[in-house]
Amino acid sequence: MQRTGCSKRALPLLVIATLSLTACATAPSRPSVVCPPVAIYDRAFQAQLADEIQRLPPGAALERAMLDYARLRDQARSCRV
Repeated sequence: MQRTGCSKRALPLLVIATLSLTACATAPSRPSVVCPPVAIYDRAFQAQLADEIQRLPPGAALERAMLDYARLRDQARSCRV
């Protein structure tokens, strides 16, 4: 199979175009991480909260929500490290 003059010219143009595009590539940027603030509760408030949670009826939805909230607080704390 013979190459035509058109395909001989297309290869260098393709190489130049590829090199031109890769020359524009920049170094990967560092992702921006925003760590949410974690509220600090004093011991008296924590004791009141624990007492109220213990008085919840079995299977209360609030108990599951509090566990989710505790997990989010742990993740937010570890984000700052």
